[in-house]
Formats: sequence, structure tokens, C-alpha cells
Amino acid sequence: MRIVLDAMGSDNYPTPDVAGAVLAAREWGDDIIILVGREDAIRQELAKHDTASLKLEIVHAPEVIEMDDEPAWAARVKKNSSMHVGMSLVRDGQADAYVTAGNTGGVLAVATLHTLRRIRGVKRPAQTAILPLPAGRVVALDIGANADCRPEYLLQFAQMGDIYARAVLGCSSPRIALLSNGEEPGKGSTLVKEASKLLADSGLNFIGNVEPKEAIAGQADVVVTDGFTGNVFIKTLEATAKMLTGLIRDEIKASPLTAVGGLLAKPAFGRVARRVNPSEVGGGPLLGINGVVIVGHGRSDAYAIKNAIGQARKAVEGGVVNAIRDGLPPQQDDEESA
Repeated sequence: MRIVLDAMGSDNYPTPDVAGAVLAAREWGDDIIILVGREDAIRQELAKHDTASLKLEIVHAPEVIEMDDEPAWAARVKKNSSMHVGMSLVRDGQADAYVTAGNTGGVLAVATLHTLRRIRGVKRPAQTAILPLPAGRVVALDIGANADCRPEYLLQFAQMGDIYARAVLGCSSPRIALLSNGEEPGKGSTLVKEASKLLADSGLNFIGNVEPKEAIAGQADVVVTDGFTGNVFIKTLEATAKMLTGLIRDEIKASPLTAVGGLLAKPAFGRVARRVNPSEVGGGPLLGINGVVIVGHGRSDAYAIKNAIGQARKAVEGGVVNAIRDGLPPQQDDEESA
């Protein structure tokens, strides 16, 4: 495979991005990792690593869409950004996938308006998170691309999530659920109630509503919601995990006895941390566009970047883009889906 990595993506670019590319090139030695960004900065970082036997390429892109840039403006003005150049390589068939830990809004704008475009019939692309939960991995979408949604958008998110779970996670009949404030039918906002009716008639394995506690317990394989709610849901999970980790660490250090117990339990704590660490996944796909695009967290370290590249490989291997093209029910053409 030829995987493009946005070397100017993370909060601390290009250090973790380049280091992650090196890790990926070592793990998947037959693949070519294409580092896109400011060439001088990339070469300075690569000089810190032994890359003699690695398949790494550099494509220069002089501009960067920063985290604090307004996405639509940056996508329109910074035409030579690492996002534009990287996704254009995928569009033109010179690469199989694009990976970034950059500005999510910028990724969405560049992908949909300037390079890859939406798959015909897709009303709105959906940003996806792959949650590494104790019960198994769960697909959650949308987690931020669409703050305001219509019921038919949620139906299509569910259809794309179903296709992804089958193609990449190996679920033969993914359990689809709507995120809501109650499990009972009839609970939730007007959006949830109307989307529930559509999903019930969709032919999907729709199991109804789930509250966050059921979602975390792995009672569904695909959890569907609007981008505003999904973003709050994901950020709450991250913040809660960070808070609990800090509290446990503080309490372990509170007395000599608990400190000794903490040392004895350290291997177990380490195993738990690895099982629920988002870095183990690295990133999630932007579904509904004409190409594999994986978006990671801005705070990604090298390990997370490497695993985001791994997610791109799985999506390419699973033929996700063609599966969505072929698997979505025919849509009535209109301004939104053209």
C-alpha cells in the first residue's frame, strides 16, 4: 500500500508524526509511507531516526492548516496545504489512503469541497470513532462532522457504520443503536424518535436506543448520533478516563501502604490502561467520501500515529469506500447528495 501521512497534523508537528511514520514503516515493511508537509522540517525529524531500510517518501507542501484556523477559510485559501496535497494524491490514484491528526473541520472541508468529494448519494459524511472498550471495539458516529442533523442523515450514518463494521471489524450482523437519554422506545429528542422510525424499517439489525452506559458496556456494535451529541459523548469519555486515572494515582501515593500496593498492582494497571487507551486505535475514518481518510487526535503521540496508519490499512484492505458505494440504498438525487 501507499499511505499518505500529514506530517503537519498533530499539535506538536512534525515530531510525533514523523516518528509515527517511522514506526509504521518498520511494522509494515512492504508499504510505502508518504510524508506530506514542509520538506525541510520533515527531513530534520527523519535525521533523528535510522531510516536506511525504510520505505519513506516526502512530498513537499508549504502551507499548514493550523488547529486554530477557521476550516472553510483555510480550505479555500491554503490550497498548497499538506491536507490539500495529501488528499489530492489519494484522489489521483497515487496513494491508497490519507492519515492526519490535524484540524478535523479542515479535513472535512478539504475532503468534501476541494479534493475527494462525497460518494454520490451520501448526504453528509460522518466522522467515526472506534472505541477500544473492554467488551470489544464499538463504532460511534457521527462524532463531530455534523452538529445539526436530520433523521435521514442518522439513517445513512447507521448504514455506513454497518458497512464499516462488517468490512473492517468482521461483524457479520452489527447491532445498530441510537444514542439517547433512555432505552425505552419513544425516549429521546424529536430527531432520535424520527430516526428510530427510519431505522426500524431499514433492514439493519437495529436494536433500539442505548444510553451511554449501555454503549460503554458494548451492548451495540454501532452507536449512531448527531455530531454535536457524539462529540460531547466522546470528549466526556476521554475526560472521565483522564480524571479517574489521576484520582487513582493520587490515592495510591497518599500513604506508604497504598504506595506499596500500587507497586504490586502496577502491571495490572498497565494492562487496563492499554486496553482502553485511544492511542491503541489511533484514529477513525471519515465515512462517505471518495477515499480512505483517517483522522486522529491532535494530541497524538508517535504510537497513536502509527496505529492510525494501521487503521488506514484495515480500511483499504476491507474495501470500505467501494463497499459504501455499492452498499448504500439508492438515494434520490438532490442538491445535498449530488
